Amino acid sequence: MGTIIEPFRIKMTEPLAITTQEQREKWLREAHFNIFLLSSDQITIDLLTDSGTGAMSTKQWGALMQGDETYAGSRSWYRFRDTVDQITGLKHIFPIHQGRAGERILSQIRLKSGDVVPNNGHFDTTRANIEWMGAQAVNLVIEEGKNFALDHPFKGNMDIPKLKRLIDDTGPEKIPFAMITITNNSYGGQPVSLENIRETKALLASHNIPLIIDSARFAENAFFIHKREKGQGKRSLLDIAREIFSYADGTIMSAKKDGLANIGGFFACNDDQLAEDFKNLLILTEGFPTYGGLAGRDLEVIAVGLLEALEMEYQIYRHATVEYMEKKFREMRYPLVRPVGGHAIYLDAQQLLPHIPPLDYPGVALVNEIYLEGGVRTVELGSVMFGNIDPKTREESPAPFELVRLTFPRRVYTQSHFDYIVDIMKNIWERRESIRGYRIVKQPPFLRHFSAHFEPVK
Repeated sequence: MGTIIEPFRIKMTEPLAITTQEQREKWLREAHFNIFLLSSDQITIDLLTDSGTGAMSTKQWGALMQGDETYAGSRSWYRFRDTVDQITGLKHIFPIHQGRAGERILSQIRLKSGDVVPNNGHFDTTRANIEWMGAQAVNLVIEEGKNFALDHPFKGNMDIPKLKRLIDDTGPEKIPFAMITITNNSYGGQPVSLENIRETKALLASHNIPLIIDSARFAENAFFIHKREKGQGKRSLLDIAREIFSYADGTIMSAKKDGLANIGGFFACNDDQLAEDFKNLLILTEGFPTYGGLAGRDLEVIAVGLLEALEMEYQIYRHATVEYMEKKFREMRYPLVRPVGGHAIYLDAQQLLPHIPPLDYPGVALVNEIYLEGGVRTVELGSVMFGNIDPKTREESPAPFELVRLTFPRRVYTQSHFDYIVDIMKNIWERRESIRGYRIVKQPPFLRHFSAHFEPVK
């Protein structure tokens, strides 16, 4: 692959923190070896997440200045509503301050103890909100999605036969709704095919089970469909997106991803009673239904960003960046999830560090080593984030995988930044056998990865 040409020019710069290894060692110790507890002034390149970390376009900045901060029924709300309607075609639209607000409200109004929610891959906040209500979050990704070395165009797909067995065994009355996450973040950012979404919807509809799409990265998924699925190569990304949402009974969207915004999102659905129940709790906990916890300026920014994410030129650049990094990591012989997803590189920390047992958290060990080497922050997707603790015995079971995600913020870093990351990873590869694991010394009951304290295993 040749030089990546960013389809934009830089109008404003933000200084990066240039730090020493001695400083980084001190700061990581003070943060209890949890990368989440570092401050941004201690990070040179931040690949922790692509959620709300992107750079806005001139059109978005211009729209921001038009924000109408009227409490109810602002002009900004109508622009936001019309854009979401243009993309999704769903009847009822509610702004929310971010995706997990929609997850929380939906879980509270539709779930009870003993319920089951299937998904191709629940991410951390989705799973936590479901389990908070006493329900069970079940992952049903296809078997190919669990084989990280396998090349398959749609490894994020729902396993339809397993979903059918779950419905038969559980009973549809115990499944208030099912979900599909696009792209499948928990299993390497892998896309889901239109055919799979269509078949999932048909199965669920035959049992009167609503389908909720977690659409945070809907535009990236639409691009994969355009590139990889037979018969889709001549369609626009907007047209593909509209078909995706035509199979949904509802959707939760974090606009901090493919909305190209720093905050915000929406919940949309077709069912009148679901909309009424959602609206009532939204008013109680988030705000009036025409702002949902957001400023008018945020609604304006999202309305522009949702359509910019569907521009073919932008998606070609976005995916070229990820493919460039895939090539570099494969040249260095790093074990990684293949093929690469649309927003990140996922490294297999268990394969890279086989001397570290899963419950010594090889993902955390690699994340910390990357920071110590060059001030780059990444994130663990392994037994800390997805492991299970038995509520009675307190015994811990490891996750089925130990991944480290290098997540690329949208329109933020250039190719030289990525080459700097490659140099860091070359140094780590050379001394990988000396890296040691960690143990947890303090943790909360939910979403422990955000605030747990660690110490190195001696």
